[in-house]
Amino acid sequence: MGSYSEGIERLVRPHLAGFTGYSASVSPDTLAGKVDVPVESVIKMNANENPYGCSPRVLQALADDSHFHIYPDDGQRYAGVDAGRIVVTSGSNQLIDMLVRLFVGPGDEVINCVPTFDIYRFSTEICGGTLVNVNRDEKFAVDVNAVKSAVNSRTKLIFLATPNNPTGNVIPQPDILEIIETGVPVVVDEAYYEFSGETVMPLIDRYSNLMVIRSFSKWAGLAGLRVGYGIFPPRIAGYLMAIKIPHNVNVAAEIAVRESLADLEYLQDRVKAIVSERERLYHELHKIEWLKPFPSQANFVYCEVLKGSAGDLHQRLQRKGILVRYFDKPLLRNSIRISAGRPEHTGALVKALHELDQ
Repeated sequence: MGSYSEGIERLVRPHLAGFTGYSASVSPDTLAGKVDVPVESVIKMNANENPYGCSPRVLQALADDSHFHIYPDDGQRYAGVDAGRIVVTSGSNQLIDMLVRLFVGPGDEVINCVPTFDIYRFSTEICGGTLVNVNRDEKFAVDVNAVKSAVNSRTKLIFLATPNNPTGNVIPQPDILEIIETGVPVVVDEAYYEFSGETVMPLIDRYSNLMVIRSFSKWAGLAGLRVGYGIFPPRIAGYLMAIKIPHNVNVAAEIAVRESLADLEYLQDRVKAIVSERERLYHELHKIEWLKPFPSQANFVYCEVLKGSAGDLHQRLQRKGILVRYFDKPLLRNSIRISAGRPEHTGALVKALHELDQ
């Protein structure tokens, strides 16, 4: 027998030895003793969640159901529609991971318009693919010509987030079409579509290389139940269904989707309230001289911190019981992202920012 003195870590795939994982948001439950307010009073504005929660119908249906001991339906028939082009997964990030696994292997390239959602990098690197980063401009618009120039025979996927996370801007439809016309598989991530109203979904029948993914986490308030879905060419949907982990959407999530779709008027009213608060938040942040907020069509506002450290600002706000996301890496230097909350959340944040400026 060979020596195992080095431990089993020597058998880990070499390209993952220095892999950097995805940095998730902080949960209030982990902050006991680290903040100056009771944990239950912490205001969470760091993960783009819906501050109003899910539809009341969801809560009632979950309370009434007695079938949690039965495996979920893996054929997606619960949706009541032909599933020929629809694939539902446990969150849209899982769908991103499945698409990369389907198309990308060692030596293959994925075009990534940075800065953007870090899961595109995460999944590409895990699969051994090569990430080709195309920088956005100073206003975070996609450089279409640079994307087209980066396309070659090894390009297997192009990811386009619109509205973009963490910057909140949309990609104009003519720009998306120009990229689609390269013929490369294009994934348009519309996780924040409900807050912008801009979509390429009507074009799905016209382009065989267009794929659109969305989420129930934001607009429907189901972040904790993890439900994402995508619309694909039928044969691609078939491949995705074949490689999907069985039962990956749980029964509670299925119930929540059904009840959410039956209560659209309520949820759309909540979306309107969030959009209104996003606009208020943007204008209030604009009044603070040492912040530079960027216009957003998502449910958050991205800001450059013009004076002092974004990391320090993040810590000082956290001590006051207000959680925001901060960044300090290439293309996202010294900046924060603030989720749109309820009006009282905006008020507390603005008050804290003014106090910190004293």
